[in-house]
Amino acid sequence: MYEKKPTTISEQIALLKNRGLEIESEEETAHFLSHISFYRLGEYWHSMQSDVKNHIFKPNSKFKEVMALYCFDRELRIILFDVIEKLEISLRTKLIYHLSHEFDPWWFQNFDLFTDSLALTKTLSGLEEEISRNRKEITLKNHFKNYKEDGRFPPAWKTLEHTSFGTLSKLYGNLKNPIKSKDIIAQEYGAVNHTYLPSWLQSIAQIRNYCAHHSRLWNRNLPSTVKLLTKPPLPWIEAIPKENEFQKIYVHLCLMKYLLNIVTPGNHFTTHLRELFNKYPNVDPAALGMKESWKEESLWVM
Repeated sequence: MYEKKPTTISEQIALLKNRGLEIESEEETAHFLSHISFYRLGEYWHSMQSDVKNHIFKPNSKFKEVMALYCFDRELRIILFDVIEKLEISLRTKLIYHLSHEFDPWWFQNFDLFTDSLALTKTLSGLEEEISRNRKEITLKNHFKNYKEDGRFPPAWKTLEHTSFGTLSKLYGNLKNPIKSKDIIAQEYGAVNHTYLPSWLQSIAQIRNYCAHHSRLWNRNLPSTVKLLTKPPLPWIEAIPKENEFQKIYVHLCLMKYLLNIVTPGNHFTTHLRELFNKYPNVDPAALGMKESWKEESLWVM
């Protein structure tokens, strides 16, 4: 039975000091703990402990280093959210355009086009909720006013503008493989064919959710796996991570950069990452699965 009781901020500070964490200013530490929970910060000082069971810190562990990791992680999420926004808008555009032309504007309701009917049912249920929440938005409001007798969803260019990256990635991944648009979209993203892109999109959608919910990315093991091209048609990395390193975020950052170079040529992703590591020199890139030479890879030079 769980018996731990809540602790005051003063008690939290005393606890950290007793466990060996160096605190330069109790007043400043109290301020941070009043705005960032003890439990949340614990994800960043966990690796500083020599005895995880008893929560004993390694010698010379400092609270300011905990805050540096926390701030680094926060700023990393902001950078990635900006990147993913561009990828999300691009994917939405390509799905709407190619599939609406290959079939019709209601292709996303057509069960004949999808492999998993149950998954599509869940997706459509989610879409219905999204449309219901956004019903007062001018485009949807006018649509339902002008087409009262049409029992279908609004066409793809209206409906899918109100979907998440996760829903878009599920729609793409669930399309039957013989559908021409599935390969066309993959080819336009430099993924050669439909075999690889679904895992890329699933990975990015998951990372987007971590960013949206302010969850830790630094030193995190990601549960998703991705399929990598053996001979990418566009610049890629030479120091390919081993499969057991795919849990770290680096390979996923590489996929984002690969797609971003197509969606937004001349982007500043590399510059923003360089500046972030320069700002926090004590943060070890290896915690993200990054090699020492990452900045010299042709993918990141672009």
